[in-house]
Amino acid sequence: MVRTIYSFPEPRINNNFDDVYSPSEDSYLIIDYFRENIDENYFDGFELAKIRNILDMGTGTGIIAIFLQLIKTIVPKFSPQIYASDILENAIKCAISNENANNLEKKIEFIQSDLFKKFPSILKNSFNILIFNPPYLPSFKFKNEGWDKKNIDYCWNGGKEGFEVFLEFIRDVKPFVDQNQKFYIYYISSSTTNLKKLNDNLNIQGFKNTILKKKHVFFEEIILNRLEKRKD
Repeated sequence: MVRTIYSFPEPRINNNFDDVYSPSEDSYLIIDYFRENIDENYFDGFELAKIRNILDMGTGTGIIAIFLQLIKTIVPKFSPQIYASDILENAIKCAISNENANNLEKKIEFIQSDLFKKFPSILKNSFNILIFNPPYLPSFKFKNEGWDKKNIDYCWNGGKEGFEVFLEFIRDVKPFVDQNQKFYIYYISSSTTNLKKLNDNLNIQGFKNTILKKKHVFFEEIILNRLEKRKD
């Protein structure tokens, strides 16, 4: 009999940096879904014992990585190494400070990197669960046309169509997922972008996309999705 987890830990999160994205509706959409779909044996249907490494890309304050690390303290079968990465030095500083505030000193492995550019080769073929709350708002102000992006822009500026950053992640992620078994990639998208075009790109890259949860916030609908390898 599977025991439902009725009380999940609440991460203590502070953010004293102007250029670091604070937890918002999209962050909690992810966390709430995990609360509903993690029990003592399974992570959203994925057997806990088979999960080796988890990556929180674009960690910001570290809230998702810390939430998952805290779950390890109450679910004995859940024992993966948690990694958290961000392009911004201040985000890594903020996340480490929050890790310490939650009494998890040096439990999470932090990597400052622009997507996977500075990831060590030892991490290839290793991640079973990947989470990315990417910048997803469209903007004409993107780096390939020579604009100077302020650090804060990394929090929201997804590129001209809103999903260029995420598609770059998708192109680079394949060597790092565990090819020996299934893997899940969780990500946030927005109704302000061309979702059909995004999904067509993901299909071309060999991924099956499943919409898990939606929430209407102001002018947009934010969407939690799960990618897995498409079975042809």
